[in-house]
Amino acid sequence: MTALELENISKRYFLGENRATSIRDLLTAVATGRRRSRREIWALKNITFSVAEGETLGIIGHNGAGKSTLLKILSRITRPTTGTGKIRGRVGSLLEVGTGFHNELTGRENIYLNGAILGMRRSEIETKFDEIVEFSDLEKFLDTPVKHYSSGMYMRLAFAIAAHLEPEILIVDEVLAVGDINFQRKCLAKMRDVGESGRTVIFVSHDMQAVTRLCRRAFWLRGGEIVRDGPAAETVAEYLHEQSQTGSFKSWPDDASAPGNEFVRLRQMRVCDEHLKTLSAADIRRPVIVEITYQVLQGGKILIPNLHFFNEQGVCIFVSHDWFSGWRDRPRKEGLYVSRVRIPGNFLSEGWIYVGVAVSTYKPLTVHFAEWDAVTFNVVDNMEGDSARGDYAGVLPGIVRPVLDWTTEQM
Repeated sequence: MTALELENISKRYFLGENRATSIRDLLTAVATGRRRSRREIWALKNITFSVAEGETLGIIGHNGAGKSTLLKILSRITRPTTGTGKIRGRVGSLLEVGTGFHNELTGRENIYLNGAILGMRRSEIETKFDEIVEFSDLEKFLDTPVKHYSSGMYMRLAFAIAAHLEPEILIVDEVLAVGDINFQRKCLAKMRDVGESGRTVIFVSHDMQAVTRLCRRAFWLRGGEIVRDGPAAETVAEYLHEQSQTGSFKSWPDDASAPGNEFVRLRQMRVCDEHLKTLSAADIRRPVIVEITYQVLQGGKILIPNLHFFNEQGVCIFVSHDWFSGWRDRPRKEGLYVSRVRIPGNFLSEGWIYVGVAVSTYKPLTVHFAEWDAVTFNVVDNMEGDSARGDYAGVLPGIVRPVLDWTTEQM
């Protein structure tokens, strides 16, 4: 059963409204014959999608892509210009810091106010009251008017209310960025619990790792339109590929563009799964294969391919050389060669991986070419529970993330 359905939703705004703000402005406009221009901006254009009950949907895109406008329509804060929508159940929204709060009321009073807005009886709110207070960690400030809260305190209370008053649909915008890292982890874990309980979560974030950890499906908004709707890992990977202008496959078919020299030139490079299918998003638990195709133009040299793997911060994770394929001591003949390296599952940490490639001769040392950021791919941890993450929902630091063998004995 679907939790919400939208069909051909569009939203138009005007810049420079053609309205006089006073009688004087109106008379001046009439006397001079000048009218202020009205420029249309379509924040959303023919948006159509549905979300099933219990589904967790991520929405990604640049600032100004239409994400916040869409969430305001879903939350019934603003009306669409065209289109229709059906929403089944109560909606809890966390869109902007303080949305739904009355500044003059205390934190305690705002909990009851928000529950009433959701249509809950006072007795229902009271059964959740202690959980809300404990989650927000604001017991000392509960009887303080929220106008004295910091933005972080606002957000902590707002999220605690939205998540614990059991709306059928929970909508969360980028405001999680206001909180400290520990509270962000709590929020992500809570949203995961909400989704697993059969309720629907719609999550907007610029944190691509959070989107892929939390959501199975995501769509990408650009210019008010959905340009991709599919599995979260694949949608995020395509979005990031566009930003980096580097994908998981690249070819250099002619000598003018191909890295190399008179001895060897790079022809193709790609990232694959264990079945040699090109991929842009890799499950953290599965092997990844990086494949290099290069052409030897003049025979007689010992050529060693090597790969350099970097994380999003530009830190080198590791370097791998072709030492064991049998070519370390054998001069190459002219021809086309394909080299592959296999990275085991549960080795790389989640996030964006940049791969550089070089082919060298080591005696004497000669680097025939080096192509940095040749291909990229995204390592995704879907929080299934059998990766190094286990059932922990927060951020796991580290450049690599292996699953190691442990033994424990009770003495």
